[in-house]
Amino acid sequence: MSSNRFYINGQWVTPRSAATQNTIDPSTGAVIGQVTLANAEDVELAVTAADHALDSWSQTSPGERRAVLERVVAAYASRKGEIADAITAEMGAPKSLSHGAQVGAGLGHLKDFVQAIDKVAWTRDLPDGEGTYTLTLEAKGVAALITPWNWPMNQITLKVGAALAAGCTMVLKPSELSPRSADLFAEVMDDAQVPPGVFNLIHGIGPVAGEALVGHPKVSVVSLTGSTRAGTAVTKIAADTVKRVALELGGKGANILFADASDPIEAATTSAIQMFRNSGQSCNAPSRLLVERSILDLVIPAVTKVADDLVVGDPRSADTDLGPVVSAGQQARIRSLIETGLAEGARLVTGGPDLPPDLPPDLKGGAYVRPTVFAEATNAMTIAREEIFGPVLTIIPFDTEEEAVSIANDTVYGLASYFWTSDPERARRVARRLRAGMVRLNGTDLPFGSPFGGYGQSGIGREGGVWGIEDFLEIKAISGLFP
Repeated sequence: MSSNRFYINGQWVTPRSAATQNTIDPSTGAVIGQVTLANAEDVELAVTAADHALDSWSQTSPGERRAVLERVVAAYASRKGEIADAITAEMGAPKSLSHGAQVGAGLGHLKDFVQAIDKVAWTRDLPDGEGTYTLTLEAKGVAALITPWNWPMNQITLKVGAALAAGCTMVLKPSELSPRSADLFAEVMDDAQVPPGVFNLIHGIGPVAGEALVGHPKVSVVSLTGSTRAGTAVTKIAADTVKRVALELGGKGANILFADASDPIEAATTSAIQMFRNSGQSCNAPSRLLVERSILDLVIPAVTKVADDLVVGDPRSADTDLGPVVSAGQQARIRSLIETGLAEGARLVTGGPDLPPDLPPDLKGGAYVRPTVFAEATNAMTIAREEIFGPVLTIIPFDTEEEAVSIANDTVYGLASYFWTSDPERARRVARRLRAGMVRLNGTDLPFGSPFGGYGQSGIGREGGVWGIEDFLEIKAISGLFP
């Protein structure tokens, strides 16, 4: 599981840096490998390789780039099992999740970019005046791609696929907590014969490798998925060289359950399952469940049953529903926020700060958190304001539609909102009023290629499909071309 090489200019190279960090299996707390952490010299080598490859790659046709993406799709599909196993080992996703949605998301995004590249209006004519006027969309330049650990392939493919389609060259810095799956993705790019220098991979921590990458004068565009704090820091560094910055950051999703939902118990059950998926470690998790007061007594038992029935344990077991959270540090933070919820007066329905019961001895050192449900909370409480990023669901009652929308929008975030109703007029009305980049009604999902991103402190820009490619493109107006 060690990651002691970087992929630069089409080759695996020995890092210049000697700094390392242990890779921890969060299900046991055991060391399972090491990752070498890049320094400024490593970043310089990677960016230089990307810069040298830019002129030729940016001049390829969309058809040529589509052919490369098709090879990446085929190579990725052949390595899915290995990538999924690495995700389970590194960040604790249960085997069923890593082999399903985790690795499947990456394949879905890559396939969609193959289709989306033909939907981009690469060249278009402007109204004629004296001469011929043309508008073209062209690669922005060298891209710095910084990705998180919680959905490793989802975020890597959203950025790499879009940058490839746009004609950008790139340097990927994945999370240092999930390096092996990223190494396997680099092997996919090598298997697909992506031209040297187009894709480069380094490992490292934000304050060293991340800052050097974002601040490098030859980097033209930065795409980061991470915390709002990280997004703020990246934006400040990028401002010195006036880079384009695309950010996909935090969320505190509101999920409104109206009494006129066709089946409130089924809606509550589905909502809870979605919230606890991936141990609650999703930026678009519906972590605030807003329930119309008249159905509160139906909803709380249904949600509680979901939490109590979840099997928490070894992510390598086929019977496990919830694995650990990513690290002991994250575990401690989540348990502290649960304690804060209790201190601020929220009613604990199930779960709590203690370790899940009945963990076998070999898992006692793992970063496990009990699926936890709070009820009778208010939107002013810390557990309703902060992104917990763990298996903690907060139920907030409301009385009117106006109150529900007000509570949902009362957040610094605006990534995803959800609601349940059988009233078509209410559906249209509420969907337009929710201040979120994505709104999902009655348990429906958004397909691959949909724009992923949000309002406020949830970020800037959109990922996925044509919108994702356009984040890596520059607009050029040309006059006087010969007919």
